[in-house]
Amino acid sequence: MISFLDLKKINCKYETEFQKKLMSVLENGQFILGNEVKSFEIDFAKFCNKKFCIGVGNGLDALILIFKGYIQLGKLQKGDEVIVPANTYIATILAILEADLIPVLIEPNPETFNLNTDLIPAKISPKTKAILVVHLYGQLAEMDKINTIAKANNLLVIEDAAQSHGAFYNDISNNNAVAYSFYPGKNLGALGDAGAIVTNDEHLSNVVSSIRNYGSTIKYHNEYVGINSRLDEIQAAFLNIKLPFLNADNEHRRTIAKRYITEIKNSTIKLPTWDFSKNHVFHLFVIRTKKRKELQEYLKNNGIETMIHYPIPPHKQKAFEKWNSASFPITEEIHDEVLSLPISPVLSTDEVDFIIKKINEWTF
Repeated sequence: MISFLDLKKINCKYETEFQKKLMSVLENGQFILGNEVKSFEIDFAKFCNKKFCIGVGNGLDALILIFKGYIQLGKLQKGDEVIVPANTYIATILAILEADLIPVLIEPNPETFNLNTDLIPAKISPKTKAILVVHLYGQLAEMDKINTIAKANNLLVIEDAAQSHGAFYNDISNNNAVAYSFYPGKNLGALGDAGAIVTNDEHLSNVVSSIRNYGSTIKYHNEYVGINSRLDEIQAAFLNIKLPFLNADNEHRRTIAKRYITEIKNSTIKLPTWDFSKNHVFHLFVIRTKKRKELQEYLKNNGIETMIHYPIPPHKQKAFEKWNSASFPITEEIHDEVLSLPISPVLSTDEVDFIIKKINEWTF
């Protein structure tokens, strides 16, 4: 079986370094916000071409903390509206709700799966204060257009980059803050939950650094109503080992993606659109077909594991019953048709050959 994502194989090459780092953490006895976290925050900020990085417990918390930070700074108020893609993982929307803000869902561009920028202006109201952008599957959204709209309407631009580690274009540093997840399956994955916020906003950095730690910068002195969401010292140590290899891993993903795009020749399958002048790190390689169930079963029978990202759109989830009757036809069609093929830094040329061969042979 060709695994969809072989995390054991991905992490195997780091095993010796992981063990050394683990022993180092045990020996120095710094388990909370120690030198490994500080080191990762410095290096990841530099990697992202940002001034500040704040390590947090996970990607969802990273988004929530950005919103809560801007509420503390007075740039957002509870009840403000946040424009967000309808086509995203539920965590993006959960973060808005957790901060007592109101999500305003917008359909995606069916070619890129990302936020359709042409639809944003009509959704802006006097209560709209931010746009939450998602770089879905690892492909950058249309940041130039989004930033232009945001500037014209005095809106914050916050990015969910949980799937786009290492994807940069035109130095998109005029955003306000970016949230990352280091869930094990991400392009830069820890060995457990982990996340980070990167920003050039020193005020936001200071507030979020405090809120993540019970609202405290000096022990037992609490400036804010905070939470406990700190990047774990051991996970930071593992991330410090893996970060230098991220660009090379992403390039391997792009090589596989180029082969899929140029060599898969099956009229029943719609391949993703990729602007080769822009950056895409292919966290996922997602195709579409009207016969998803049949194709997935066929590939499984031929020893190829696939996944569906995601089978149910957020507005159709039971958790959001008040939205269940809402209509987002493009989002719904995408969720009914998408299928993710294997793509990872450890997928071999022979395995890619086999996957392409079997997809091209598929008929129904």
